Parts: sequence; C-alpha cells; structure tokens
Amino acid sequence: MIDPITLEVARHRFSAIAVEMGGVLRRTSLSPNIKERADCSAAVFTAGGEMLAQAEHIPVHLGSMPESVAACIKGFDPKPGIQYAVNDPFHGGTHLNDLTIVAPVFAAGRHVAWVANRAHHADVGGEAPGSMPAHAVTVDQEGHRVPPTVAVRDGAWVEEFVGPFVSASRTPWERRGDLDAQMGANAIAVRRLVELVETEGLDQHDAVAQSLLDYGERRMTSALEVLPDGSYEFEDFMEHGTGDVAIRVKVTIDGGTLIADFSGSDLQVEANFNAVEAVTRSCLYYAVRVATDPTIPANGGCYRPLSLLAPEGSIVNASAPAAVAAGNVETSQRIADVLLGALAQAAPDRVPAASQGTMNNVLIGNDEFAYYETVGGGQGARPYRDGQSGIQTGMTNTQNTPIEALHTHYPFRVTAYTLRRGSGGQGRYRGGEGIHREIRFEVPATLSLMGERRRNPPWGLAGGGPGEVGEDWLIHRDGERERLPSKVTIDVEPGETLVVMTPGGGGWGGAWSP
Repeated sequence: MIDPITLEVARHRFSAIAVEMGGVLRRTSLSPNIKERADCSAAVFTAGGEMLAQAEHIPVHLGSMPESVAACIKGFDPKPGIQYAVNDPFHGGTHLNDLTIVAPVFAAGRHVAWVANRAHHADVGGEAPGSMPAHAVTVDQEGHRVPPTVAVRDGAWVEEFVGPFVSASRTPWERRGDLDAQMGANAIAVRRLVELVETEGLDQHDAVAQSLLDYGERRMTSALEVLPDGSYEFEDFMEHGTGDVAIRVKVTIDGGTLIADFSGSDLQVEANFNAVEAVTRSCLYYAVRVATDPTIPANGGCYRPLSLLAPEGSIVNASAPAAVAAGNVETSQRIADVLLGALAQAAPDRVPAASQGTMNNVLIGNDEFAYYETVGGGQGARPYRDGQSGIQTGMTNTQNTPIEALHTHYPFRVTAYTLRRGSGGQGRYRGGEGIHREIRFEVPATLSLMGERRRNPPWGLAGGGPGEVGEDWLIHRDGERERLPSKVTIDVEPGETLVVMTPGGGGWGGAWSP
C-alpha cells in the first residue's frame, strides 16, 4: 500500500517532469507557433503505454497522445537511445501538422516508462502553405505522412525520417529547429525519470505508478456515481457548404461508468474536417472532466470507466484516406460541444454554455514562409459567472502570438486587434466576447481559413441567449469588402486586408428573447 502523502508527492513529481519537458520544448524551438503560442504538449507514460501524468497543455493533444504511444509499442521493441516519430492520422496520429516524438525510458537495465511530446509544425507540405488546404478530400493532399518510424538513434536524427520530413516543408530550416527541440525535450524527461527511478528503486516505482492509476480510476468512478443514472442525448452541426453535417451523441451513465455513443452521427465527408477516433476520444476525456471534477488526476486510470462508441467511416471516426486536417482543430470543438450539451442535463450546475466552438485557424504563406495561428473568442457563460473574453476555449489551450513576434517573423502587419463588443450571449451570466483582428498583407501569399460557427451560433444554456456567429472578410485594395466562406484557400495580394471576427460565447440563465 502506498500512503496518501507519498502518492501525492509522486503525482506532482511525474507532472513536473512533463511540465519541464514542455518548457524545454518551448524555450529551444525555432518557430513562433511553438515558442510563442505553445502549440505543443508533453506527457509521461507507463511501460505498458498508459498515461501516468501530463502537463496542462492542449486537451486535443493529450487525450489522443496515448494512441501515438500505442502505435509505437505495436510497431517496435523499445531500445535505449531510440526515439520514434508519428503523425499519420490512421496510425496513431491526429492530423499531419502534429508530430509526436516518443522515447522509451530505461533504468537499471529495464524498460520502465515512455515519454512523449507533440508539436504542431507550421508546414509539413501539401497543396497549400500551412498544410490545411480547404479543398482537400484526401490526407495526402495535406502534407507528408509519417507512420510510426525510428526517428532518433543515439542522439542523432535518422536520415530516412528527417530528410523526407524536412524537404516536404516550405520552411525546412524551421522544421529542423523544432525537431531538435522535440528531441531535446524528450532527452531531459528521460534523464529526470531515470533519476527518479534510481532514487526510489524499481519496485517502489512500479508500485507508485500502479497506485496512481488506480487512484485516478477510483476518483473518476466516484465522480460518476454522484451523477444521476440515465441516458442523455444532444446534437450539433458542422458547417459544410450550404448544408450541415450532424454530430449526435447519447451519453449513458450507469453507476460509476459512462458510455458515449456517436452512432447517430453522419458519415465522413469529402472535406478536410473528418475526425479520427483518437480525436473523438480526447474530446470525451475533456468533457467528462469538465462535468465531473477537473481536480481528478489526468491519467490513464481516470479514463478506465469511460467507453466510446464511434462507428468507423463516420465524421467522428474517419477511415483512410479521408482528409482530416480540420478534424483535429474544428470538429474536435463540436464533438466537445455535443458531449457537454448532453452532460449538462446530468450536471447542470457544472457545465457552461457553448463557447465559441472553433479555433478560427488562419494560415498565411508562400514558398518562403508559413504562418499559423488560432484566434481566441468567447467562453460560454458558466452557471456561476460570466464567460471570459478573447481566450482559447474547449479542445485548445494555446496562447496569443505577440504582435511584435508576428512583425519580426512574417511579411504582414496586424492593423487592429480588439475585443468584439456585444458578441457574447445574453443571460443571467453573459457569454465572453469574441475578437476582432485585421491583418494587412505586404507580399503575395496564399491564405487558408478553417473556421466554424459562421452560420450556427454557440448555444446558450438554462435560458441564456446564443453568442454571435463569426465573420471573415477580405478588404481589397479598392476598398471592396468580400465576405469569405468559413473554410477557404485563396491567393491574396499586397495591400489587401483580412478581417477575422470570432464568435462570442453563449449566455447562461435568465429569460432571453431574440
């Protein structure tokens, strides 16, 4: 038996390793997307592949990362000094920009753990800068695929991996810098884990790790037992051309277990917002923690009572070779929305109204640079407080790229950046405000937008009103304003200006009338 104090100290020690891993990755990376925006995540896993601890990074990364580790375990026998890479959405990845580097940890001659970090590379090839072409219908149009592969051997990149990965990108020098940061982040995590295991001994390490997982399972089971048993259904929609694609869930709570069944969802589509199962699973983990107790340790144990049913070939479990770039960043937000909408019926005092429900992806580039950023918006009002304004919500947790960094690295200028007043939904508690941002182009470039909630607003709860939908505009040099579709790839010219107006969050409570 592990006493509570030892268990709590161990939990924080493992989490601290993941936090340090993420800190090293950010400080040593080259791209603003990782260094400034923190579009990266890190976690520690048992030798069997269960997540032991994570840093509080990006939910859609962390909930799906066990699939990447599992893919490497399936493909290779772990060896000291080896690190593995994967980004293939149909073999442990999520979308091609997110490259996961996985390293085994050996102590006292035995394999004792895995460490992994995931970073969003701003360009990995494909038919548009940033690797999210709006017109893509297959994954190969989106960039370079990496199935589970030996990437590092004895501290050096394996050329069979790094050569094709780097050469596929429009910014190969930036890719090399970010790759080196990922390798170094894993190296420091391996060192810290070896120090920890050698200090406490192999048997004690095994006992503590197992106790942490069992503790997470007990906490989640207890939290689910508090919720009323029953089945709760909800649906919401992705915007596709002039129509909608339905995502439907039935959440069944039975004692200390929960099943999320997406069988009523639409089939995958010929577009780039199909989601693979790992993404849907990450949404389930996130939403349940929101609706139960966010203080439950985020490890593999706390996810044991949760089950997912996602039919293969559907919008929430796409089959190869479907395009999936926006499934990770946009459909994940809607999957989280429908789960929270269902869980709000079981835990009305815990679940907020819908947040902006999109990451408002902006990608700008040409053959010389590639810029990627997600723009914040309004958080849904909570049952006890207004929603926050101008922040990342839901399945993302990235930061704002400082304008000074943008002007240093890229040939465009941010000419306006404010809150979008009045965009939050009304109610006893108001939804948070969206963001208004304007970018003036200085060189010819290709622009891609991946957004949602441009037609269907974020919903309110308990009588609260919806948030405002988002809008995207291109102002031409002659002053003409052109409203852009929510998902589009176009060429832009110097002197033109992009206007992004992100959605506000839904309101909570009160009597709202349109």
